[in-house]
Amino acid sequence: MSEAGSNFPLSIKNLTFQYHIRETPAISDITLDLHSGELMLVAGSSGCGKTTLMRCINGLIPRSYKGTRSGDVFLFGEPAAQMQMADLSQTVGTLLQDPEQQIVSSYVVNEVAFGLENLALPREEILERVDETLDHLGILNLRDRETFMLSGGEKQKVALAGVLVMRPKILLLDEPLASLDPASAQEALQIFRRLADEGISVMLVEHRVDDVLGIRPDTVLYIEDGRISYSGSPEGLMEIADFHRIKLPAIYVMERARKEPEQVYEPKVGSSEVGMFGDELLSFEHVDFRYSKETPQVLYDVSFQVCKGDVVGILGPNGAGKTTLVKHALGLLKPTEGTVKLQGVDTRDTTVAACAKSVGYAFQNPAQMLFAPTVQEELEFGPRNIRIPEGEMAENIEWALSTLNIEEFRSSPPLALSYGQQKRVSIGAILSMRSRILALDEPTAGQDFWNYRYFMDSILQMPGFDAVIFITHDLDLALTYATKLLLVANGRVAAFGKTSDVLKDRELLDRCRLVPTSLLELNLKYEAQLGEFMRAEMIAHRVSD
Repeated sequence: MSEAGSNFPLSIKNLTFQYHIRETPAISDITLDLHSGELMLVAGSSGCGKTTLMRCINGLIPRSYKGTRSGDVFLFGEPAAQMQMADLSQTVGTLLQDPEQQIVSSYVVNEVAFGLENLALPREEILERVDETLDHLGILNLRDRETFMLSGGEKQKVALAGVLVMRPKILLLDEPLASLDPASAQEALQIFRRLADEGISVMLVEHRVDDVLGIRPDTVLYIEDGRISYSGSPEGLMEIADFHRIKLPAIYVMERARKEPEQVYEPKVGSSEVGMFGDELLSFEHVDFRYSKETPQVLYDVSFQVCKGDVVGILGPNGAGKTTLVKHALGLLKPTEGTVKLQGVDTRDTTVAACAKSVGYAFQNPAQMLFAPTVQEELEFGPRNIRIPEGEMAENIEWALSTLNIEEFRSSPPLALSYGQQKRVSIGAILSMRSRILALDEPTAGQDFWNYRYFMDSILQMPGFDAVIFITHDLDLALTYATKLLLVANGRVAAFGKTSDVLKDRELLDRCRLVPTSLLELNLKYEAQLGEFMRAEMIAHRVSD
């Protein structure tokens, strides 16, 4: 490790920080160096201190977030705490996990120019640097587009352009893959690797460790409970990391799982009594949709059914219409043409409140749902509004808190939590209502591997839900938990059927921007022996090489 004041791009010495609203430090005794052209992967569970570390580097701590701090952060030998924010912003660039929190302008060219305009650079230089940056990222074609019309992947690249146009020497990436479809995520990762190879120092915080390992990070930093528990090569991480907590390549998981007892997993979705409407719970019949007569059509001739016991994973590219489709199930949107029936009733003939008793829907962005002073009150709001009895409500809330591993935040303000923790609270608000159909939009975005597996296992093994629908960009999540897959591309149903049948079609996956993962490849390799797709730990005990 470096001495204080070294000329590394980034040098941190014994850094500790505790927020005023917290009783314990968010990070403790962090010491590290980041070299020029180095790509460092930072991994760890939600709330372990990764984002706090970045805030200490980019100056948001202590300028925007208050607390008690000790230790030092040096940028090219200069104490970061003594730098002016204008100078700091040209040295350190930060890309947030949600691009919508970072985009402030209506048009792409204005968005990318925003930082340079704040530096009062000449107009000619600003436009030259904007075009140069957009071209470097391969998105010059987006220059004159409206930002609100971009897909999630396009927004992430535009947000990155807004950072890179400032020509930072250090780039901080806070879970940049969280909202991207698999193909867009791979494209983004290749850009990050190229930027490091060009000399920028890159610190990449990401839960999708398996994906990031594919671009050969130079070093890996693993943080647990605010402290560094591992710092070294990716190969070393494979040997010491708990594969139950970090998503490692499937072949490593299988080899190590063979040394452990096999775990039994028995999903119970749909195990309650059949409802009065029979097995079909939700049906789309030739549904078309557009938001207004002036806007392009979003859904085209969508038809499929969700039956009792189904766990349906919905996958497809950014902007394909997945969220729009699921909002029809709750009656938040009504078809322009065609029919959506919920338990046999046309959603045009009922209210959103009535639909909410049958379908519980967790939004993709938790900030759109959270408003209560405490987590406890957040989880009480829905059950009270649909008049669930007090005793049953209390039982549901305790189950939701336990299932999502958020008991310790019961009295905390939801919006003061990390993004991943907020996501779990928003899902908890839906779980506490115990609707017959559970609909989750990107349930694992911002979640560490252990937490998302824990709550998905808990949800699907808990009797009471007749069906579960979830939108995801995580192919392995769909492979592991979905009994059926609905693939959506350009507003149309590209495929609907048994998970293993859908994922065998490589051409179909490519058309829907789904990139085969190490777990899919492992399942395909042993398909003849397995008969169904499953997690790597189960494969370890079911096959012989």
